[in-house]
Amino acid sequence: MLFGIEWDTTSNWLFATSILPILLKGLVVTIQATVLGFAVAAVLGLVLAALKSSRLRIISWPARLITEFIRDTPLLVQLFFLYYVLPEYGIVLPAFLTGALALGIQYSAYTSEVYRAGIESITRGQTEAACALDLSPLRTFSVIIVPQAIPRIIPALGNYLVSIMKDVPVLSVVSVLEMLNVAKIIGDRTFNYLIPLSMVGGLYLILTLVASAAVRHLDQRLPKQGIPLK
Repeated sequence: MLFGIEWDTTSNWLFATSILPILLKGLVVTIQATVLGFAVAAVLGLVLAALKSSRLRIISWPARLITEFIRDTPLLVQLFFLYYVLPEYGIVLPAFLTGALALGIQYSAYTSEVYRAGIESITRGQTEAACALDLSPLRTFSVIIVPQAIPRIIPALGNYLVSIMKDVPVLSVVSVLEMLNVAKIIGDRTFNYLIPLSMVGGLYLILTLVASAAVRHLDQRLPKQGIPLK
């Protein structure tokens, strides 16, 4: 029994049917961790990209150093640091929130490079035109540069969304009951790993295909709503 739901092991079909609701609960946790982790990565990555684009080295260099540190250290190290070290300083976060935060921090290093490439693809004339209109650097960045860069980087951001989704099982090391962890617990208790793990593989395939289709759909629509560059 798990989550208050019992499973029937008398036949493979009944076993698969009985564990499906439990796996779907794990699927919900997987989706929630993916969405929250991606939101953190998208926002933090944009902040890092903005800091790295600064002409002031006292701002851009620390941002570059932080990005390299995050990118060159394993996700597990960052996850264990947040989960085991922060409580020593009085910061105790739930396992799910800690895991999603670790995913977001890890992928913020990659999304910051995506943002940087998108920002640098905007012609310099756009910035010069904003300066001629007496817009502040912050307003130029948020109103002129970012809205034009976003449609160009949607496919790359979508790839990282799928990558975050496939990294969610790492959260099982801090006891988050995501989909794969639930399947493993079922296998440990029934000694039948084939069916739950096969079902998890199928659910991941469906999830990935849906996410990829949504990103393609968004990618096809956003350029039509973008700001003309010239």
